[in-house]
Amino acid sequence: QKRWRGYYVRKYIHNYYALKKYLEAISVNNEIVRNELQEYAEMKEKEEKRKDIEKKEKEKKYQARKMHYLLSTEKIAGIYNSPFRKSPDPMELLLQKSKPLSHRQQQTKSPFAYELYDWPTCKRPPTFSTAQLLPPIGRQKPQGPFRDTAEVLQQRYKPLEPTLRVAASINSPLEKAREEMKKEEWRNCIHDNEFLPFSSYHKNEKYDPSIHRSVKYGQETYGIKHFREVQPKKWVADKVSHCIF
Repeated sequence: QKRWRGYYVRKYIHNYYALKKYLEAISVNNEIVRNELQEYAEMKEKEEKRKDIEKKEKEKKYQARKMHYLLSTEKIAGIYNSPFRKSPDPMELLLQKSKPLSHRQQQTKSPFAYELYDWPTCKRPPTFSTAQLLPPIGRQKPQGPFRDTAEVLQQRYKPLEPTLRVAASINSPLEKAREEMKKEEWRNCIHDNEFLPFSSYHKNEKYDPSIHRSVKYGQETYGIKHFREVQPKKWVADKVSHCIF
């Protein structure tokens, strides 16, 4: 079976010359595609370089319009037209050709612009008047059993009207009054002992000595009799050293 299959494939199925011709056609096709890709890459590179050059030229022209005040005058030479050069800088020639950059004019928005464009999309709540509302310009009424747009907006933005059960408080009026009274007392009460700012009121009060001064060991002498501690036992000599000049 192995030898028969090999013979049958070589005799009737496999064709060496057809395979060789197919591989040559593939190599030719690959070469054509490779050349086209190379040309496309070169074209893209040239286009990118051209765009970069145009962008740089545009930016240079914009800078020249922006720095037009540096242009030379008849009396004073500009920074690009130095007298120590044989010829002026190319920027000086570009400044002469370009026009000064004007200030941008602020676009004043019409106060009635939102009435025409924001009304159909409901971006802001409309102010309803007693007069009859006009339909928006250039907006047709949709076909079908739909209500008027002004009526729908009136219903959408109407104020809230809660029922008596929702508006009434959960607590009873008596408990609510008690809570308000407690809050008022807590807010007004600053301290229990009333302070009387008179010198004769505190004369009969007994002075409460400090805990640190009323102990059995007595009070400290530091800060009352002297302000520098002296320990003669730690002295090296018997006398105190003095600075002599």
